[in-house]
Amino acid sequence: MPRIDPSTVRVATRGTSRAINRQIVLDLVRAHQPISRADLARAMNVARGAVTTLVNRLIDEDLLVEGATDSSTTQRGRKPTFLHVNASRRVVVAVDLRVSESYVLLADLMGRPVADVVAFETLREPRALARRIAKIIDALREAHAPGLGCEGVGVVVPGMVDRATSRVINAPTLGWKDRDIRTPIATATGLPVQIENSGRACALAQLWAVRKELPSRGDFVFVSVSDGLGVGVVVNGEVLRGRHNIAGEFGHVPLSIDGPICACGATGCWEAYVSNRATVARYLRRPVDHIAVDATTAPVSIAEVMAAAQAGDARAMAAVQTTARYLGLGLGSIVNALDPDRVYIGGELTLAWDVIADTVRSALSERVLTQAATRVELLVVPPQESPRLLGAAALVAAPAFSSTGVA
Repeated sequence: MPRIDPSTVRVATRGTSRAINRQIVLDLVRAHQPISRADLARAMNVARGAVTTLVNRLIDEDLLVEGATDSSTTQRGRKPTFLHVNASRRVVVAVDLRVSESYVLLADLMGRPVADVVAFETLREPRALARRIAKIIDALREAHAPGLGCEGVGVVVPGMVDRATSRVINAPTLGWKDRDIRTPIATATGLPVQIENSGRACALAQLWAVRKELPSRGDFVFVSVSDGLGVGVVVNGEVLRGRHNIAGEFGHVPLSIDGPICACGATGCWEAYVSNRATVARYLRRPVDHIAVDATTAPVSIAEVMAAAQAGDARAMAAVQTTARYLGLGLGSIVNALDPDRVYIGGELTLAWDVIADTVRSALSERVLTQAATRVELLVVPPQESPRLLGAAALVAAPAFSSTGVA
């Protein structure tokens, strides 16, 4: 049973249930659209009249719209009218900050792209970075959303973020410690800004996603393998943060204290074995600390290594398979610690998943403590789904909806 914190609790008023039901309606429509009022009433187990009142208010607020009627029904009388979230009434901006190249996405309230993603060189100085982001946002809105309001900007970073202040506590690959990047971006754009860790953002993207094939229940972990290694943990539908905002930092749990130097300065971190930088170093047969954190300076890219592995190149295959083994060993530790229902894996490494899947599963099986744990579901999220950008969009859009674990 959840414990109530008396220092933060607020007494319910007559409007509390109405506000909760309003959010439930919004979230149900979002998840099941198109949906009729009758089906909505059945899903909420309430009288249709109560749903109609809520729906009409949301239509008046321009949050819901009525679409086509259900022409497939055989019943007599008036055809049911479908409801949709009015996702096009405003836009959100998603920003994915990475070591060398970062990305900006303009999306609707469902997280669907309104324009192509814009890439730009990552600037380390917060005010210069903010000006660059603001310029891109202005151009995107003028070209693709003229006259539409913007809910705000969601920014994800490869590092730890203080939930209360939104300060970046430590982002090793960017060289940031105790940095305020929210204020410069908010000032430059004139928009509300939300900041989140990239691993958690990927987990949020899965909570927020509306896809019929996605499991709807159970605890899960998202492991994002990129310039670094980010992990987001979801327990009971909520993202795990921890007292000091470092919960889920499995990337800096050592596989070996005598291992390679990590971007964080420690030795033997899981990240130092499985990041894109580590795979490129392995392919080039160099120590990982000989490859700059900004791996664009390397003579070969991670995409080229992945493509070579898929084409059967022996050297690329050896590098990728070694990375896959270390990935599986680290996943074993996560499964032992958290026992999740499923683990999502994202990043460029998944481009060769058909080549490495067995290796990852075999290494995981070596480390887990029970036979049942060897069967944990591993689900791949390919890079083209942009989970970091979708998570950034959800930071801004999701609070309007209920039961997402995001707000």
